[in-house]
Amino acid sequence: MTLEELLKTKNISVYQCSKQSGVPYTTLLELIRGKTQIGKCSAETVYKLAKVLHITIEELIEVYTEKSKDIPYRSSFETFKSNICHMVKDKGDIDFIIDTLTENEIRKYWDRKWYSESFYLLAMVDYLCKENQLPVCTDYEDIRGYSLPKLLYPRDISLAAKLAPKLDVREQSIKEAIPEFIRFNIVESRIRNVY
Repeated sequence: MTLEELLKTKNISVYQCSKQSGVPYTTLLELIRGKTQIGKCSAETVYKLAKVLHITIEELIEVYTEKSKDIPYRSSFETFKSNICHMVKDKGDIDFIIDTLTENEIRKYWDRKWYSESFYLLAMVDYLCKENQLPVCTDYEDIRGYSLPKLLYPRDISLAAKLAPKLDVREQSIKEAIPEFIRFNIVESRIRNVY
């Protein structure tokens, strides 16, 4: 299905989609005409479109991939993290937790063997539960028993470590990491820092 077909099935014109999402009309036209690839759009643009169309980001991206319907599209981990942080900001902590647990997203990623995504979502839910003084969901105790085999640093920390190897950028980032993330070997400290 193309974006144009998707808009028709949702009974939304290009103009209405642009207005509701805040994505420029010309950008939508370029996506529809194939002059712009969805992968070249910002995470925020993809998120806004998915929200207006009431589909997931992955479903929207699948519209533009030529992969089989049986193989879901997997964005880079940095894009995934950015999308999750934008969702938390947009939905709010409680609605994000409810939606993630209701849709069983953590288990879906785990079953696909997309462990970094599964761990990141679980860490986010655990962190937001702690921040909002909610009980931790016990449905994922089997996943909590695992972690990534090695530390997964944000791209900017890895780059900074390469550019200035004498500085202890990685060590400092581990010290500042949110405990719910570091337990899975994901170095994360800036989930609320999205624009």
